[in-house]
Amino acid sequence: MPHTKYHDTPVFSPNPDYDFEIRTVLGHAVEGASDLGEVLAATAGIAKHDHQAWFDAWHTLAQRTEATAKASADSGHHVSAAGAYLRASTYYGVAVNAVSALADSESLAPTFARQQDTWLAFIAHCSHPVESVQIPYETSTLPGFFFRPTVQPSGTTLVVVNGSDGSLASLWASSAAAALRRGHNVLLFDGPGQQTQLFDHDIPFRPDWENVLTPVYNHITTLDGVDSKRVAVYGISQGGYWVARALAYEHRYAAAITDPGVIDVSASWTNQVPNSLVKLLDEGQTEKFDRDMSIGMELSPATARTWQFRARPYGTPGYAETLNTVRSYTLSEQQAALISTPLLITDPEGEQFWPGQPQQLADLTAGTSTLVHFTAAEGADWHCQPLARGLTAQRVFDWLDNQLD
Repeated sequence: MPHTKYHDTPVFSPNPDYDFEIRTVLGHAVEGASDLGEVLAATAGIAKHDHQAWFDAWHTLAQRTEATAKASADSGHHVSAAGAYLRASTYYGVAVNAVSALADSESLAPTFARQQDTWLAFIAHCSHPVESVQIPYETSTLPGFFFRPTVQPSGTTLVVVNGSDGSLASLWASSAAAALRRGHNVLLFDGPGQQTQLFDHDIPFRPDWENVLTPVYNHITTLDGVDSKRVAVYGISQGGYWVARALAYEHRYAAAITDPGVIDVSASWTNQVPNSLVKLLDEGQTEKFDRDMSIGMELSPATARTWQFRARPYGTPGYAETLNTVRSYTLSEQQAALISTPLLITDPEGEQFWPGQPQQLADLTAGTSTLVHFTAAEGADWHCQPLARGLTAQRVFDWLDNQLD
């Protein structure tokens, strides 16, 4: 059962969404993608529903940090510049998501552009050898960055799959930096519906990620120094679903991690919708569902804007159409039975978006998977263990090393 007692950790905001976002960004500090003091100072005192102040706090912090990075770069201090550009990209990434609750979306495009520019500036000053790659995908390409370690190479390459709305700076903090320290090559990329593919090209999500991770594997194994038998894949947040789904059909990855395990993406949507409306959807009464949802959204403009922002990556305009589309992002029992890749599944206490699903995925893949629990007593509760990324890296990469050695 989900655990709901979090009295052992401080509350950073009276708004649960803000509080979780702050926790996530604070956790990035373990890899230099945030700084505790500046984050807490910037977000202190923001009222529970002051969405403009929330956006302004992150945008202002990002601008200030970017200015610091530029000054360091201009003075030839490349290590300092890299760190500040990385933090700035993290902060702009939060600001991008904060636009969802604002009265208009004018700030979205320029804020995302600054997020991307500061990420590229980090790449330019990064101490790791890094190569920009274009992964052939259907009739176009997916952009990515291939990092090589500065320590003795392990021979392993890690493909990292993002969630629904994370930035590449957040991926660096959640997994890439820790993998590089252990000698692994790392590929970060934007898949359909993610980051540049959504905001620059309006390409939506797709549920069948074997059609993404297969071309990714095909391309990455052509790069110098990549052993085709030692390529692993790591999916974070909603990426946990995409990786699990892909593994049912793509069996060439040597090992995989889902952080956490996800088998039904729609649960994080339907648990926010009244049961009476879910019943209408189940009965196929889409017109009534859309009508009642519209009435509810008129009473809460901020919620309506957030819905629109969250629905955009699915490429669907209507309320019923969106939820029915999200419901197709489900791993069936039959598909799970096809997974043969060694799989590690993280299971944090108090998982608030997909409670119970890590255990369900483990049950469906018994004999193939390993379930790793994270607890509130360890400070490792909540979705993706936001304040315990160091502990997460230790458990995940120790398991991965054991699998591939």
